[in-house]
Amino acid sequence: MDILGVDIFDFGVLIVAVWAMLPAYVPNNVAVVAGGGAPIDGGRTWNGERLLGDGKTWRGTIAGVAVGALLALGLNVINGTAADVLNVSLPEFPAAVMVAMPLGAMLGDMGASFLKRRTGRKRGAAFPGVDQLDFVVMALLLTSLAAPGWTLKTFTLPVLTVVVVVTPFLHLTTNMLAYMLGLKNEPW
Repeated sequence: MDILGVDIFDFGVLIVAVWAMLPAYVPNNVAVVAGGGAPIDGGRTWNGERLLGDGKTWRGTIAGVAVGALLALGLNVINGTAADVLNVSLPEFPAAVMVAMPLGAMLGDMGASFLKRRTGRKRGAAFPGVDQLDFVVMALLLTSLAAPGWTLKTFTLPVLTVVVVVTPFLHLTTNMLAYMLGLKNEPW
């Protein structure tokens, strides 16, 4: 499948895209499982609506960032072996990226929650497009600020195209699985 001159089924590009985004893909899933406890917004409201809501907690956010950073570290450990097995050159994650990607993913999800509250959507309500790419945009933005050279080298146009096309599918698939396992109340 060719999009903007990029074959999104090019094995090497697909593998690099998913590998590079894993530290951003995992944190929100971890937050769902590890969440609970005190909400980040402390119950505060703005114009009668919660800032973020009960779904954005300190415990979930800290767990999500920590697991994302540890995942990046683990990917660095297996990088050489994985690259050999997959026959693809895989990026290694600098320390700044290990933190920026998962933190950016969590901040992106919080930003979407804030937007949902401002547009009258309740917790768990669908927000097409925003729900699938909020964490990607903020993860890439924060990562580009923390490690601009690494970001430009890693997220070439083909890789970035694959990320934008594949992420919504992965997001919907993992959310459907979480819903079927009883971890989420909505399948989106």
